[in-house]
Amino acid sequence: MRILSLQSGTSVDGIDVAVVDIDEVDPTDRPAVRLTSVLGRTVPWSGRTRDLLLSAVEGHALTPADFVRMDTLAGQEFADAAAGAADKTGGVELAVSHGQTLHHWVDGGHARGTLQVGQPAWIAERLGVPVLSDVRSADIAAGGEGAPLMGLFDRAWLAREAARDGRPVATVNLGGIANVQIVEPDGGLIAFDSGPANALIDAAVARATGGLQGQDTDGVLAASGRVEEALLAELLAHPYFTAPVPKSTGRETFDLSVVDAAAERAGVQPDLADLVATLTALTARTVADAVRSSSSRVPSRAIVSGGGTRNPALMRALSAVLGLHGVDVRPSDALGIDADHKESLLFAFIGYLSWHGIPAELPGTPRGRARVLGRLSLTPDAVPGRRLRGVAGLTLAAESAEAVSR
Repeated sequence: MRILSLQSGTSVDGIDVAVVDIDEVDPTDRPAVRLTSVLGRTVPWSGRTRDLLLSAVEGHALTPADFVRMDTLAGQEFADAAAGAADKTGGVELAVSHGQTLHHWVDGGHARGTLQVGQPAWIAERLGVPVLSDVRSADIAAGGEGAPLMGLFDRAWLAREAARDGRPVATVNLGGIANVQIVEPDGGLIAFDSGPANALIDAAVARATGGLQGQDTDGVLAASGRVEEALLAELLAHPYFTAPVPKSTGRETFDLSVVDAAAERAGVQPDLADLVATLTALTARTVADAVRSSSSRVPSRAIVSGGGTRNPALMRALSAVLGLHGVDVRPSDALGIDADHKESLLFAFIGYLSWHGIPAELPGTPRGRARVLGRLSLTPDAVPGRRLRGVAGLTLAAESAEAVSR
């Protein structure tokens, strides 16, 4: 089955689009599928749409007209990116659009709702195939966290390796927010958001440069700066880091107001290089703490993906901290999975599961309440059930029943 996946991360730096072939294989002991990446690319947002999305992500007020315009423009740009990829690869059978997250509502330590935009009807209309979207809400409604979803992929990918080695294997995704997955030797899974990855670094650089730069390219700022230990200590005192798992978070929790308040408490005003060095250390420390303390045994290795793998300063810091505990850190590229597009493979995998009616078992979901993820935008040629020949001449019979209360 050929599936196209679309998503835009919390940094709002572009649309990741991938085309993936998923085929059943004939294993000896359990069902298995093979994923083959056909295409992976990132398509930049237009300036107008990105400005609208960033404004919403950063919590600025939107009118209903603004919201409709943003949802529509994002859907149209997702559709354009999808059409280009589908044309290049000879067509697809299903599209999965995660959309652009605006807000992940967490209250009382648990997710209560989530909102992604990018109207999927535009994608379905453009491609002429069904589109699966809103892939987190069903899990939240069933009592789960709706995040992180990467554990679904990693358990299927790494369970045999963990069983063979007799030690857990950790994976880390360094997007705007960092998520950590621990695959246990017995097939168990621990998965949660550990805190910020690139979100605070990107926001600090963007504010200091008036938006001319949006990231610490190649980790140059972090490498040239000095960690402000007093500020780092204040940031590490944030209650999220000691909250029990499962847990999830987003940019609505970790924004620059958190950094500014911590700097005021610490009595420091670092320059940009020192601030970025400190925020890089924060990501490395909190990710490392999550990896080493979430299982009864320290994992043998941590496989890292996401945009943060392209930041040498962050990878050096993470390797240094985890190396103290004997954890080998390597990018997923070393195992044949493009670190920039692993999430795209994940969403294609979710599409395959949902299309076949397979519930997704996530660590934060109450036992027995796993749900099939997402909702479908259908096309005329892909409507489930027996096809009618149109509505012209269709007869509707209706009966009423009298309700009797006693």
